[in-house]
Amino acid sequence: MPRFQCDYGYLIRLGSNSFLNYDAILLDCASITIGDDVSIGPRVQLLTALHPVDEHGMRRQRWERAEPIVIGNNVWLGGGVIVCAGVTVGDNAVVGAGSVVTRDLPARVLAVGNPARVIRKLDR
Repeated sequence: MPRFQCDYGYLIRLGSNSFLNYDAILLDCASITIGDDVSIGPRVQLLTALHPVDEHGMRRQRWERAEPIVIGNNVWLGGGVIVCAGVTVGDNAVVGAGSVVTRDLPARVLAVGNPARVIRKLDR
């Protein structure tokens, strides 16, 4: 759905039968892999860019690096979810609206919050 925004586009792999809702932002400075049958809610952000935290001089010079994001098969990202650089979300996971995913999530879990935390396992 419109408005789709990305840096390059060629670093994005979108699996079959996956859906991106309105206002998706995919900062693909590194690869973004989205599996099959994934549902991505409105205003989701997948952000591969990283900036120096400890070195203020490098931040002033606008240094940047990037790490890939992998979204497994049959994942659901609720509206407004942010997935940070270097994160993998396992198959069949659900991430609640407004969550910020800063670390890998295993398969078949429900995760919510900022930072996103697993609150329970999913049976199927």
